[in-house]
Amino acid sequence: MEYELKVLKINDNKIKQLNELSLYTVKDLILHYPYRYEEMLETPLHDETKVIIEGKLIDEPKVFFKGRLSRLTFHIDYHGETLTITLFNRHFLKKNMHVGMKLTIVGKYNEARKSITASEVKLKGLEEISGITPVYSLKEGLTQKNFQGYVNKALSFYKGHIGNSIPDYLCQKYHLVDRQEALFKVHQPQTRSDVISALRYLKYEEFFKFQMTMQYIKQNRTQNIGISKLIDKEQINKFIQKLPFQLTEDQQKVVDDILIDLSSQKLMYRFVQGDVGSGKTVVAAISLYANYLAGYQGAMMAPTEILALQHYQSLKKLFKKTKVNIALLTGHLSLKEKNEIYQQLEQGKIDIIVGTHALFQDKVQYNQLGLVITDEQHRFGVEQRKALKNKGNKVDFLVMTATPIPRTLAISLYGDMDVSTIKTMPNGRKKVITRFVKGISMKPILKDLKDYLASGGQCYVVCPLVSESEAIEGRNASDISKAMASYFKGQYEVGLVHGQMNDEEKNQVMDAFKENKIQVLVSTTVIEVGVDVSNANMMVIYNAERFGLSQLHQLRGRVGRSKEQGYCYLLSQANNSEQKERLEFLENHHDGFEVSEYDLKIRGPGDLLGQKQSGVPTFMIGDIFKDYHILEITRKDAYEALNQHQDDEKIQKMLVEIKNNLTKNNAYID
Repeated sequence: MEYELKVLKINDNKIKQLNELSLYTVKDLILHYPYRYEEMLETPLHDETKVIIEGKLIDEPKVFFKGRLSRLTFHIDYHGETLTITLFNRHFLKKNMHVGMKLTIVGKYNEARKSITASEVKLKGLEEISGITPVYSLKEGLTQKNFQGYVNKALSFYKGHIGNSIPDYLCQKYHLVDRQEALFKVHQPQTRSDVISALRYLKYEEFFKFQMTMQYIKQNRTQNIGISKLIDKEQINKFIQKLPFQLTEDQQKVVDDILIDLSSQKLMYRFVQGDVGSGKTVVAAISLYANYLAGYQGAMMAPTEILALQHYQSLKKLFKKTKVNIALLTGHLSLKEKNEIYQQLEQGKIDIIVGTHALFQDKVQYNQLGLVITDEQHRFGVEQRKALKNKGNKVDFLVMTATPIPRTLAISLYGDMDVSTIKTMPNGRKKVITRFVKGISMKPILKDLKDYLASGGQCYVVCPLVSESEAIEGRNASDISKAMASYFKGQYEVGLVHGQMNDEEKNQVMDAFKENKIQVLVSTTVIEVGVDVSNANMMVIYNAERFGLSQLHQLRGRVGRSKEQGYCYLLSQANNSEQKERLEFLENHHDGFEVSEYDLKIRGPGDLLGQKQSGVPTFMIGDIFKDYHILEITRKDAYEALNQHQDDEKIQKMLVEIKNNLTKNNAYID
C-alpha cells in the first residue's frame, strides 16, 4: 500500500519541495537512492589536492560580504602549523564556532600560502564523523541532513513490512542480503561492505525485474499470430542480383532472417544493428520489396528530415527498375502535397512511404500496411513507434541502428526483440585515416585541407557548440564558419548547419553541399546520422575530447563512404591522459564494435548510447555499462524463471505486477 508523505509528519512546505523531486509517497523516499558516498578519512596535505584534515580553531572567524556572496575566514592549528581556512557562502557557521573547538576541514590545499579553500567545514572532530555518509541529489531548500532524517523516518515506518521480491533460490545462489537489509544499508551504511552488499541486491533486483519484463513481452509476442506473407524468393533473388554490388555475408544472413520472419505466422519484431556504412539501408530495401511483392505497403521512419530524404533518394535508386511507387512524407511539404499523399496512401497507390513522425499522424491512413521500419530507433519514443505500427493490422516491425553495441549488451537491452548484427563492411570500403592533432588550431593541417579542396573534394568541420558559451569551453560553429568564409573568400564557399535552424534552412544548406555549391560545411553533430555526400571525404572535429568515442566514430563515418580515401582530424587540447588515450585509440581502430567494446570498459557517462535517448532503458541504481555483467546474468535467470520456475510464489507475484504496469503504462508494442 502507498502512503503519502504526510504520515511521516513532514511539514507542508518541505513536502512541496520533496514533490519537486517527484517524491510523493513514503516508498518514493526509500527508493531515492544516494548517488555517491563520502568517507571521512584523514588525508595527508598535498599541494593543490583535495584534503580532509582535523584542526583546532585558534581565532575568531571573520566574515566578509560582497553583494550576496560571503567569505568566512579563520585559522586552525594543524599539528603545530597554522593554516588559513577560507569558506564561501557559509557565514552562518560563525555563530556556532568558538576558539579551541575541533573542526574537520574538506578542501583544496595551497602549499605556498599555507591555506585551504574549503568546500566543507564540519563543526566536529574526525572521530565523531568518521564513517560513510550518503549524498543525495537534492534541490535548493533541502539539506542533506534533513533529507537523511526523512529517509530514516520512512525506513522506520516500513520496518518489518519490506519483503523480498527476488525468489529465494536466486538470493541463495548469489548470496544476496534480503531487501529490507539492502534498503537500510544503502541509506544507513556503517562500512564500505554495507554499501557493496546493498548495491549487489538492489542492482540485481532492478535488472532482474527489467529482464522479466522483456522476457514476458517476448513470450507473449511470439504467441501473437501475425500474417504469414507469401514471399516470392525468385523475384527477390533477381532484385538482389541486379544490385550494383554484392551483399556481404552478414547482409545476406540478416535478409534471410527477415524473410523467414515475414513468411512465418508470428509477428516480426527484429532489431538490426550495424556499423556506419555496413549496408543496413539495402537490407531495409530488400525487406520492403519482399513485403511489396506479398501485396502490402511498407513505411520507413527516420528521426530527421535530412535522414528521411537520404533514405528516400537511396530507395528511389534501388527501385529504379521496378514498379514500386515510393513517396516522401515530411512536415516540410505543403498542405496540398500532404493531402495528395494521404489520398494515395489510403487508396493503396503508394507502395512504400518514407518520412519522419509525420507518418503516424491521425490524418495518415494506410490501405494495407504490412511492414514498419524505424531507423536510429533509440531516437524515437515507444509511443511514436507504437502509433505507426497501429496504422495497420498485425504489422511486422523492423528497427535499425548504426550505433553498434556489443551483442551481449544488445540482447540484454533489447531482450524483447530478435537481434541481428551486420559486422562485415562492403568490399572496396577503405578505413578512414584518423589523426589526433594536439591543440585547437587548424594550422597544422591547413596545407592538407587546402590541397584536398584544390583537388575538388569537400570537407566537414564539426564543432561542439553552435555559438559562444560562457559556461562551456569549446569552439563554436558560428565563429568558425565566419573565420573560414573570410579565409577562403573568392576560392571556396563555406556553409553553416546546426540544430537550431529550422528544417527548411538545414535542407537548403545540405542540398547546396550535396550539389558541391558549398565546399566546406561547418556544423554541429546534426550531421552525425544519415548525411551521405560521396565527394566529401575529409572531416575536421574541433574539441574532439568533448564527444563520446562512439559519437566520434559515427561522425567520421560520414566520410570515406565511396571508394575514395576518407580523412578525419581530431583537434583537441586534451591534457588528461585518459582523454588522449581515447583519441589515440580511434587513430588505430576503425571497427564500430571494437570502439563500443572499448567504450564499455572506459566510457564516460552516456558515451555509448546517450543516457537521455528515449529508447534506451534507464535505471535508478544499476548502470548498463559498468554493471552489464549483472544485466547479462539476470537475462539468463529471467528466462529460466519464466520457463522453469513459474510456480514460484515470488515469480507469480512479479508477473502480476509486470502485467499491471504494462497495461497501465501502455508500455510496449503488442
